[in-house]
Amino acid sequence: MSQQIRPVPLANAIAERLQTMILEGVLRPGEKLLPERELAETLGVSRPSLRQALNLLEDKGLLVTQKSGTMVSRFLKELVDPLAELLADDQRVAADYFEFRRSVESHASGLAALRATEPDRKAIRDCLERMRAAHGIDDTTLEANCDVELHGLVYEAAHNVLLLHVMRVLGDLLRKGVFYNREQLYRRPGVRDTLLEQHIAIGEAVLSGDAKAAEKAAAAHINFTYSTIEDIRRDEMRMATSLRRIDRKDLVADPSPTNR
Repeated sequence: MSQQIRPVPLANAIAERLQTMILEGVLRPGEKLLPERELAETLGVSRPSLRQALNLLEDKGLLVTQKSGTMVSRFLKELVDPLAELLADDQRVAADYFEFRRSVESHASGLAALRATEPDRKAIRDCLERMRAAHGIDDTTLEANCDVELHGLVYEAAHNVLLLHVMRVLGDLLRKGVFYNREQLYRRPGVRDTLLEQHIAIGEAVLSGDAKAAEKAAAAHINFTYSTIEDIRRDEMRMATSLRRIDRKDLVADPSPTNR
């Protein structure tokens, strides 16, 4: 053989491992890493090698070091922030979002049913239990957070890294209220009960490995959510119209005495 096999520098091996964890969504944008000493001990490497690895990932834009420590870079921020501004004032956004979400969510749920590992299934079971508990004590904030978490766990269980990162971007936009107001959705009478049933249906189908049932449950959930959001929007438009009729007196001159 004309070429010698050379060992990979330890710093490169550490950087590759951490990069893989970022790619797989194990380390998430915005998350703070352990302090250097603790992280080196956890990985079983020297601090100088770890420091070199962190510098390599920082050069790639995957990590950022601040006074508070080293964090996973919000590497899609340059996409998310302008996208949020672009979409914020367009009435077509919600419809397009749900149309896209219905397709992706159904496919992701089907993949999750086929690909979920036991750790994936345990995480989904635990999330469903917390969602039921939050529903039982009427904690809408916790229940909504479990809602977001469950969908994220389904994306993770689909084991498609591109799908995972794209849907996390959409999740960030959703939390910014670009597509609709989730608080309004949860305050709608009867909606929380239906959403709980739908989330359980999605979760149980994934847990049982039934891809068709998972796809069907996910599509039904997205259709219901969009329909409800549209009902809320129409109600708001009707209320706004009624209030404008009440306030019209502030815009119209009093009738002259001769016209009375």
